Amino acid sequence: MILCESRGYRIIGRMMPPTFVRPLGDPERQAIRAGLRSPDAFTLRRSQILLASADGRLPSQIAVGLGCSSQTVRNAIRAFHVAGTDCLLEGSHRPISARPELDDVACERLRALLHRSPRDFGKPTSLWTLASAAGVAFAQGITERPMSDESIRRALVRMGIGWKRAKRWITSPDPAYLRKKGRATG
Repeated sequence: MILCESRGYRIIGRMMPPTFVRPLGDPERQAIRAGLRSPDAFTLRRSQILLASADGRLPSQIAVGLGCSSQTVRNAIRAFHVAGTDCLLEGSHRPISARPELDDVACERLRALLHRSPRDFGKPTSLWTLASAAGVAFAQGITERPMSDESIRRALVRMGIGWKRAKRWITSPDPAYLRKKGRATG
């Protein structure tokens, strides 16, 4: 229970019990002690944390002794509970799901959309912006949710298209359009 009446308020609640590692078996303790001799800093730090916790030290005490945060200590202890001594090896930092936001079919629909004028979709300009392309793609059902400008740009890059506001994509029914466009864009 927490009482803090010195500052004029009173909080009543329960504190979480401190986090400790479970009792270590002999093979686990040997693997963790071997980690103390590792040239890898991650393995060394995890080994130090786990042995200190097995000796009964609190996460805050371990953090002060090792110069890290108590959250780092709690993360190491939780990782040990989940993976055992495998937590001594540093995992990948890559996100679990790194798939693109738009699949190939959606990318082709986006390409077809950008070949049309934004005015066809009620936009006040004849040039696409990434934001307007994202909004129209969502409104037309190409994307399941509103997307960021950067997501649209990445989809275009995957298709081999550099974003230059699609100036060279737009066509017009005007018979002299190509001549006029060549003069305007060089």
